[in-house]
Amino acid sequence: MKKFLSLFLVLAVLLTAVCAVSADDFKVGVILVHDENSGYDQAHIEGVQGAAERLGLSADQIIFKYNIPESEECFDSAVDLAEQGCKLIISDSYGHQAYMMEAAREYPDVHFIASTGDTAWKEGIDNVSNMFPHTFESRYVSGVVAGMKLKELLDSGAATDPHVGYVGAYPYAEVVSGYTGFFLGIRSIVPDAYMEVQYTNSWYDPNAEAAAAEALMSRGCVIIGQHADSTGAPSAIQAAQDKGAVVYSVGYNIDMRAVAPTAALTSAQNCWVELYTPMIEAAMKGEPVPTDYSVGYAHDGVKISDLGESCAPGTQEAVDAAIAAIKDGTLNVFDCSTFTVNGEHPTQAFALDTDGDWAADSEEAIIDGVFHESEVISAPYFSFRIDGITELTNE
Repeated sequence: MKKFLSLFLVLAVLLTAVCAVSADDFKVGVILVHDENSGYDQAHIEGVQGAAERLGLSADQIIFKYNIPESEECFDSAVDLAEQGCKLIISDSYGHQAYMMEAAREYPDVHFIASTGDTAWKEGIDNVSNMFPHTFESRYVSGVVAGMKLKELLDSGAATDPHVGYVGAYPYAEVVSGYTGFFLGIRSIVPDAYMEVQYTNSWYDPNAEAAAAEALMSRGCVIIGQHADSTGAPSAIQAAQDKGAVVYSVGYNIDMRAVAPTAALTSAQNCWVELYTPMIEAAMKGEPVPTDYSVGYAHDGVKISDLGESCAPGTQEAVDAAIAAIKDGTLNVFDCSTFTVNGEHPTQAFALDTDGDWAADSEEAIIDGVFHESEVISAPYFSFRIDGITELTNE
């Protein structure tokens, strides 16, 4: 019997509640792994500030903790925020999760949200949540942008090989899901495209990201995407283009045109304000807070940045069509008929890891030929290595 929870997130099947607090007394604590110099952290900062403005919270009701590593320092920061009277505490990095759960046990009257986390469903703690947007959808659409440019380059003879690259942080499902969505978007335009992924083993390392982009360019990649949090890769790509290279960038988190004015095509972006607003509002009102929450284009949870000047003609129309199809359900990013794994279309996969061995073993993810990403829990769990993509080893 299928146990797939198709409406789990939007309908908030698993809910927890916190005690209502006067809006004037409500404080939110935010733990950031970096600061505003990281595009990823800046997007979270803007998301929390935007949600606070919508909900009538003043600036002094939001307490930010910057540059908090994924260590016991995160627990200490959460404790300090709770002692300062915060009734909702948010962290923005996966490695913060265990320390947030530890703090949640110490402060049962405070609600904790580990953004990008994936264990709230099994912690057995009422006051914890995870959330993450449908980034795979904006990745796909940014791939459509890349595919349109790749086709233009091939048609004009400016490129002869449909070779694209991707700078990835870690070989985690979050990254794999994103780069696969990006690649499938490209292949919707250029079916014979292929992609190589170079990892940096860091979420934020401008030098390593630049070096990874340079390595991919040396291998002949003409368009390079990224799941890394700095401007290192787009900057390196712009520098190469300025020297005459035919290469373009698709970024993440923020519009990269400031550092790559002619190389940047677009960026996949998360609209954190659309996730933070309902979560903060529920906590403020003492209403149930979803254990997991994830939304995409249908609820304005993701987008791509404005198209760069180097985009191919017709790109906006292709983007608009893809977004409309995602919204009306006629386009499923992970339609298993559109990709293979070892030459076969996958027919079974799971979403949850119940025994902690890093392999999902429960809750069917493929239903009616579609892999349903971020619907069983909010965190990505797509981890297939599909044909056409090669992960490069760091040597």
